[in-house]
Formats: sequence, C-alpha cells, structure tokens
Amino acid sequence: MAKHNETGKMGEDVAANYLVGKGYEILERNWRNKHKEIDIIAKDGEELVIVEVKTRHRDDYGEPDLAVTRQKQTRLIYAANAYLFKHNLDISTRFDIISIILKDGEPIINHIEDAFLPHW
Repeated sequence: MAKHNETGKMGEDVAANYLVGKGYEILERNWRNKHKEIDIIAKDGEELVIVEVKTRHRDDYGEPDLAVTRQKQTRLIYAANAYLFKHNLDISTRFDIISIILKDGEPIINHIEDAFLPHW
C-alpha cells in the first residue's frame, strides 16, 4: 500500500473513532458509486452526515480541508444523492469535513460541520 493510502486509511480510522466518541452511528465507510466515493456515512441523531476525511502529516501547504475543492464537493453531492436514492431515504443531510494533521504520530482533528451546501 502506498504511503499516502496508508495515511488516508489511518485518518479515516481516526475520524470514525472520533465520530463514534461523539455519539454518531457509522453506517458506511468508503461507500462507492461508480467512480465516486464517500469516506464515511454516519447518522447524527436523525440527520445523515456525509463526511470527507483529509489527512496530512504536515500543514506546510495549509489545512487539509482546503483540498476539498468545489469539484470534490460536487462529486460528494452526486454520491450522496446516489446513496439516498439507493436506500430510498428522505432524510436531512449535511456535509462535514474532518481535517487531520498527524503531528509526531498524534492526530490534530478539525471537524467542520456543515462545511458546504449542495450547489447546482
């Protein structure tokens, strides 16, 4: 496994554990629809939460969440719609970003709730 893939997997594990600790229910991890993927799908109470996880070892180029471009947001929105359709869900949905920097092996977590709204 490539180093960046290992970093990403580690970050997703950290994020999932963090969310469970906050009382979220993890429904899916790495859910795929064609070429689109959602890192984590969770429930926060009665709300569905689509979570994009970005992990870096350093913040030299800014916070990891800056990598969630408008194009990436659009892919997440399409994937979320596919998930809702596939599971026949009509539920309030929000998009969160969990940004993780692994400083000396210790994760620094920045959870951005409602990071963006669907745009068309």
